[in-house]
Amino acid sequence: MTRDIVRDSVTMRAGSIARARLIGDLIAYALIVLGAAIVTLPLVWMVTTALKQNYEVFLFPPRWVPETPMWSNFSYVFEIMPFGRFMLNTAIITQLNIIGDLLSCSIVAFAFARLKARGKNLMFLLVLSTMMLPFQVTMIPQFVLFRQLNWVDTFLPLVVPHFFANAYQVFLMRQFFLTIPKDLDEAAIIDGSNVLGVYWRIVMPLSGPIIVTVVIFSFLYHWNDFLAPLIYLNSEQNKTLALGLASILAYPAGGQGRWEILMAASTIALAPCIVLFFIGQKFFVQGIALTGLKG
Repeated sequence: MTRDIVRDSVTMRAGSIARARLIGDLIAYALIVLGAAIVTLPLVWMVTTALKQNYEVFLFPPRWVPETPMWSNFSYVFEIMPFGRFMLNTAIITQLNIIGDLLSCSIVAFAFARLKARGKNLMFLLVLSTMMLPFQVTMIPQFVLFRQLNWVDTFLPLVVPHFFANAYQVFLMRQFFLTIPKDLDEAAIIDGSNVLGVYWRIVMPLSGPIIVTVVIFSFLYHWNDFLAPLIYLNSEQNKTLALGLASILAYPAGGQGRWEILMAASTIALAPCIVLFFIGQKFFVQGIALTGLKG
């Protein structure tokens, strides 16, 4: 009798725990769906607006689905301005900066993570302290320097500095490199490899997640960068996507108030970012998750 009572009590408790867990999961999923909807809403509005006619943009109540999708809005972007040239300029700058970030940041991070040197941790703190220095502080001195070098209205001021590493990505890569066993370095050195061989043949091939993470961060930053191109690029043929989007309503052929054209151009500009993230999201999440395991 007592055994049956105990069994029934355990069953009831297990059932209540399962119900409580189910309710908690439902609440969590509901919050996730709500958050996803809130984040996705502006994106959906941008895409639907890109397909509208001009009079539909400011209708009240808003019309989410256009009466007649205007696919010609996307081709019209390339007719009123050299949008293809802007995309090419942005792609060139972004690719060069990704290469510079990967090379410089990985080498610096490798030195901090794998090499032995007196005062290494103090130097690493000094590197991290540069993150507290906003771009606005160094903006004018850098502009004066690049103007004296006759680099204004070229891609050089936007590319060359990124071949000298930046603190945030150095931090990410160092933290990931620390998770790789150092026994591999010692085994490679015993086999006759040097430090550069350890870096190139051992550490980098094992660092796929953090490499993808740095590529995504670097791509998103440089693809969408507005302030630096605004400062250094003057001619129409050197403009980037961000500058083109900012001035699209000012083009005579575009006309004022053509917000559907601006939304179409924004959709085109955003598409590579979305595609890149979906391709590398698995490695991106893994790279971020592993950066804080060791310090």
